[in-house]
Amino acid sequence: MKLSKLLCACTAVFALFTAAVPAAHAADNVIRVGTDATFPPMEFVKDGKRTGFDIELMEALAKSMGKKIQWVDIDFKGLIPGLISNRFDIAASAIYMTDERRKVVNFSDPYYRGGLAVLVRRDDQSIKVPDDLNKGKKVSVQVGTKSVGYLKDNFPGVERVEVEKNQAMFDLLATGRVNAAVTGRPAAVEYARTQPLVRVLDKGLTTELYGFAMRRGDTELAEQLNKALQTLRVNGTYTALTDKWFGKNE
Repeated sequence: MKLSKLLCACTAVFALFTAAVPAAHAADNVIRVGTDATFPPMEFVKDGKRTGFDIELMEALAKSMGKKIQWVDIDFKGLIPGLISNRFDIAASAIYMTDERRKVVNFSDPYYRGGLAVLVRRDDQSIKVPDDLNKGKKVSVQVGTKSVGYLKDNFPGVERVEVEKNQAMFDLLATGRVNAAVTGRPAAVEYARTQPLVRVLDKGLTTELYGFAMRRGDTELAEQLNKALQTLRVNGTYTALTDKWFGKNE
């Protein structure tokens, strides 16, 4: 199913649901934020606690807004449906600002530049550039991410192996059950840094922007979030966080 059909279906289903069942609302000083904390360095769990660039940035934004955060853990594929159905107010989980997603949600101003990248094993010399994937290669991707649709549209020769969790995608590559994995560059670089058996191809697939997703009608929340983001850029908090999670060359 195309991403556009999936998003339209989600919209229709949850519109009926929310019409029949009143949504639970957080307190005025609390914003509910949905995330799939399985995508280091953007969001992940360490020692039983959520951490990562998105997590710390959202915490800083909430503080600037005079709000507290109620985190909601959810699989990545459930982020957009969960947002539409009022399970939370913001989705913060390394979400690319695509035209298809803009049809059903609103986005904050972009907060980081990323893009899709290809991970391969170092001992596999058959993949030197992305076009080599079309030669019947098996590629793991996480369900619900842009990687799935991108491979469908641009790499018809690829055999996709779709998994629920980001870590499962990496595990398939590390154990040699797939030839490559396609994911966001920050996560690809972080995994390659910790796993010397894999490398990231120099040539990426796309260059894109990350944004925080909100419901289409929540314009006031979007304005507050964008104002807070600008404040963090001016007072140095944003730079400190990018230095911490991506290095001072970012």
